[in-house]
Amino acid sequence: MRLVLASASPARLATLRGAGVTPAVEVSGVDEDALHAETVPALVSALARAKAEAVARRRLSADGAVEEVVIGCDSLLELDGQGLGKPVDAVEAVRRWRAMRGRSGVLHTGHHVIRLPGGATRTAIASTTVHFADLDDAEIEAYVATGEPLLVAGAFTVDGLGGPYVTGIEGDHHNVVGISLPLLRALLADLGVSWTTLRDPAGSD
Repeated sequence: MRLVLASASPARLATLRGAGVTPAVEVSGVDEDALHAETVPALVSALARAKAEAVARRRLSADGAVEEVVIGCDSLLELDGQGLGKPVDAVEAVRRWRAMRGRSGVLHTGHHVIRLPGGATRTAIASTTVHFADLDDAEIEAYVATGEPLLVAGAFTVDGLGGPYVTGIEGDHHNVVGISLPLLRALLADLGVSWTTLRDPAGSD
């Protein structure tokens, strides 16, 4: 069984590889700004589904009856009821961090799994509370100057340069990186796919 990651996120790919799974990567090309929803969890769920479905359609056309599983994910940080993706520029990133410092937000990641060729699906959302350090303006500007906050949802990482600015996490650590491994395992199992069938031979028991 092959796993196909419908995402260009290097963090999601690294997380899967760290767990012994090397997926094929195929970017969906979905226009994320075209989708809207009433709540942040509903939006990440819709985006994850759109990404997975776009890739699954292409895979079916190209590979026919090949057995594989497509996973689409999308993450947003919810703060004050708003979903925060990647900042458009450094000015926005600084403004975000001034609003986030010393506070907590909830990182939501939508997961949509499609088993091919049959097309059975499962979808779920993982939500993790993230507590941020009370950075001063100089720290915020220095962090934003690294460029990292412009590349990630919520303008922070927990596994990179932003790690020192996250004081605590309530929930799945992997979810903050962009994909919840325990949730993915459960979704796959519900589709009749064992996690161990996806692992690389070198990482198998």
